[in-house]
Amino acid sequence: MSSESSPKPSLNLVPFVSVENMMETILDIGIGEMLTGIARYIEQDFTRWESFDKTPRVAAHSTRGVIELMPTSDGAEYAFKYVNGHPKNMREGLQTVTAFGVLADVDTGYPLLISEMTLLTALRTAAMSAVAAKYLAPEGAETMAIIGNGAQAEFQALAFRTLLGIDRLRLYDIDPAATEKCARNLAGQGFEITTCDSAEAAVEGAQILTTVTADKQYATILTDNMVGSGVHINAIGGDCPGKTELHRDILLRSDIFVEYPPQTRIEGEIQQLAADHPVTELWQVIAGQAEGRRNARQVTLFDSVGFAIEDFSALRYLRDQLARTGRYEMLDMIADPDDPRDLFGMVLRAEVKR
Repeated sequence: MSSESSPKPSLNLVPFVSVENMMETILDIGIGEMLTGIARYIEQDFTRWESFDKTPRVAAHSTRGVIELMPTSDGAEYAFKYVNGHPKNMREGLQTVTAFGVLADVDTGYPLLISEMTLLTALRTAAMSAVAAKYLAPEGAETMAIIGNGAQAEFQALAFRTLLGIDRLRLYDIDPAATEKCARNLAGQGFEITTCDSAEAAVEGAQILTTVTADKQYATILTDNMVGSGVHINAIGGDCPGKTELHRDILLRSDIFVEYPPQTRIEGEIQQLAADHPVTELWQVIAGQAEGRRNARQVTLFDSVGFAIEDFSALRYLRDQLARTGRYEMLDMIADPDDPRDLFGMVLRAEVKR
């Protein structure tokens, strides 16, 4: 995982991956390989979870949505992501979620990489879901229901196919056009796809239930009677205070796995439960310190809200691909005076050159 061959900042120049660069990177490497690579970096970073600085994301809420900063560091490198969540944007032709991120060197404080993270977050969220399902989903699972067929749905489907071999999809969205879009985009990708006219129909025969809706509200996407024994629920749509997707009764009979409890108790499905309701941290399962799925009848729930270490992993992965792809440009980001104490003199010298 060495970054020795990756481009280094040259004084004031920092590698920048634009949206166009990111799309070309995905096409160059292949989405399956990228999902696999990001998943591998996530698993490696989760096994050293205790070496990271951790804090719930810093959020600024409004009636329109939320803007958040997600920082973390392993002592050698530091990363943060700026991300928003504005469900009403879609009605205005705007993205519900947009993001960018920075990876920096702790010793100098200099940025090592600046990147768009709208696409990269979709990739890392899907990779994270598949990593969790690797430890929690029932053995031999073949069918996944995806309820909510918006911007995340295709990435989720491809991650589960690539990492777990899921090749049967049951799709439902309250907007039939979203389901049609999702089915169209996934045509020819190796799936057997069934479009459904209700959430109840979508979950029939599915061993994995993925909920990924956008509305910022308490909602009941899955009711208790819809969830049979032995299924794995991948709940990734509830990600802020006041937004949930599952009926509380489902939580009470599930074994719940989370990323970072102090954040999930504020933003996840478990905001519906008492503050001391038992949950298992997923990193402990990945590191072999806790059990994941124990038996065929167990209902497992990955109550995912996204955490900064996952973004750290994704940014590290991307940084380590730059020399391979060349899909970046160098930004003039850092002031570089001849004498570090003479910042004003740099301005004066620039005036002479005008």
